[in-house]
Amino acid sequence: MDIRDEDDVYDGDEPVVVPIEDSIDLHTFLPRDVKAVVEEYLEEAHKRGFTSVRIIHGKGKGVQKEIVRSILSKNDYVKSFADADAILGGLGATIAVLRYN
Repeated sequence: MDIRDEDDVYDGDEPVVVPIEDSIDLHTFLPRDVKAVVEEYLEEAHKRGFTSVRIIHGKGKGVQKEIVRSILSKNDYVKSFADADAILGGLGATIAVLRYN
């Protein structure tokens, strides 16, 4: 049984404000929005001076991970990226080191 009002369901028409921290969990976003979310997140993290960020994409079949890594490989703010240490998500998260020149 779902006790939420219909008004509590996000319909995709309004922007969602996400706090910019040193990590982002993509499980809360629709797959169609992942590319835009990651690109915007990287821009904001760079503006705020983060030296590295953790992007949590999950393990699954690796589709989200491939999308994230494709974005990271083309983004001017990203110096390098790799799997997170096991304690930070292992294969289910990617650490990106940001570049400042």
